[in-house]
Amino acid sequence: MSGVQPDNTPVPANSSSAEHPAPPHKASTSSHPPASDPDPTLTSNHHASQRGQPAAGAAAAAELSSLTLRLKSSLRQFPDFPSPGILFEDIMPLFADPGLHEDFVRALVLHVSQNYDTPDVVVGLDARGFLFGPSLALRLGAGFAPVRKQGKLPGPCETASYEKEYGSDFFQMQADAIKPGQKVLVVDDIIATGGSAAAAGSLVKKLGGTLLGYVFILELDFLKGRDKLDAPVYTLLHGQE
Repeated sequence: MSGVQPDNTPVPANSSSAEHPAPPHKASTSSHPPASDPDPTLTSNHHASQRGQPAAGAAAAAELSSLTLRLKSSLRQFPDFPSPGILFEDIMPLFADPGLHEDFVRALVLHVSQNYDTPDVVVGLDARGFLFGPSLALRLGAGFAPVRKQGKLPGPCETASYEKEYGSDFFQMQADAIKPGQKVLVVDDIIATGGSAAAAGSLVKKLGGTLLGYVFILELDFLKGRDKLDAPVYTLLHGQE
């Protein structure tokens, strides 16, 4: 019979019996493709994956754009507060409505996941960085650590100074808040002159962390505060120019 070796004929080491016929070259499966002929199924899957990545990125960008429009429209402005000539941007409506709050945190997560390595720690600045830093950290699977004014944290602390319009001030972080090598994202509500954010970044480095970048809700562009920062800066909702 075809494919059966006579009993008295030795079977060559690379031959097949009727029970185990050698498959034709083109019959290779995705489990065992020949080295010279890669499985077209796997190749097409790879190309599909490559095509899917830009599509997923475009979808995330579109969702982020839609969210930021809604969030921006919810902000309120108060002229001459807290002193004449200042236009105060009120972010509190973002937290007063649970739907807006959810959209706000979602927008931050979308940006961070598309543009940064996943952080190990989110650092929030005193005081409005505390409003959303913990929520963002939780969604990202990261820890949260506060930067506070000098004298507000117990135990050993690292200290950094920064300049304000009327003199110097000091920020502190607890010495064990960040472990050496951890990836850190710094967040705050607004970037103005950039001094306080720069101080927070210096504290992260003093503790041995790797600074991924800074994320703010608003930016006073005309003050050029981002020029003082030595890591990528992202503003969710552009403010006054």
